[in-house]
Amino acid sequence: MTSCDFTLALFCRVDDALADQRKHPLAELHPSEVVTLGMLQALRGEGNRAFYRWVQKEMGGLFPRLPQRTRLFRLLVQFEPLCQRFLAAPTLFGVADSFGIELVHPWRQRRTERQVARKGLSNHRWIVGAKLAVVTDDAGRIVSFEVAGANVHDTAFHPMIEQWKEKMIVLADKGFKAKEQNPANLKICPKGEWNERMIIETVFSLFTVILKLKKLTHRLLAPLKARLAYTCAVFNLCTAWNGEVKLQMAPFAL
Repeated sequence: MTSCDFTLALFCRVDDALADQRKHPLAELHPSEVVTLGMLQALRGEGNRAFYRWVQKEMGGLFPRLPQRTRLFRLLVQFEPLCQRFLAAPTLFGVADSFGIELVHPWRQRRTERQVARKGLSNHRWIVGAKLAVVTDDAGRIVSFEVAGANVHDTAFHPMIEQWKEKMIVLADKGFKAKEQNPANLKICPKGEWNERMIIETVFSLFTVILKLKKLTHRLLAPLKARLAYTCAVFNLCTAWNGEVKLQMAPFAL
C-alpha cells in the first residue's frame, strides 16, 4: 500500500467517524482532513516543519488547499477534541501506566514559565519533559490518556482511573500506589504477578520505535496534548485496521 493509498483509506475511516461534522464556509479544510493530517504526523513521528514539507511534496494532490504551516498546526490544536471519538470502550480489565517524553535539553529547563517540560524520573533516569499516562483495555487499545510535567507522581493520574470505577478494574504497578487512599477500581500488582499487565509494555514499545514519542520538541501544553491525542487516535485505528485488534504498527509506518 502506497502512502497515498493509505492516506485515502485512513481519511475514509476518519470521515465515517466524523460524519456529523460540517466544514465552515470560510475554512480551507474539512474537520476530517485536519484530523487525518494530525494522525499522519503522529505516524511519521516528525516535527512540524519536516512534516509540512512532506505533505506539500507527497500529498499535494490529496490536500490541494493546504493552509500555511502555522495555520495548519493551530487547526490541529483546535480540532484535538475530535480525537476522543477514536478512543476505545472500557472492558472488564484494563491497564494503566505512564510514559516519559523528553522535550528539552536539561540546560534549557525553565527558559520560560510557559514551558510544559519539567524535570522528573522516567525508567530510573532523569529527563526534562512530560509524562503521558494511559489506560488501555484488555487488548491494548487506548481508553483514556492524560499528560502532565515529568515532575508529577503517578498518583496524580488517579482521577483518570477513577472515572472508570463503574466499568473497569485497572491494573497498575506500585508507582500508582498512594499513601492514603487509592481509587476503588485500582489494582496494584506486585512485581512478578498479574502478567496481563505486561501488554502495556508492548504498547509503549510501539510508541517508542514506530511513533517516535520518546523525544518531542513541543514547548507548550496545548500543542503537546494535541500531538498525543492524534497519536492515541491513530494507534487505535491502525491496531484494529481490519476489525481484529493486533498490536502491530510496522505495516503502517510512513
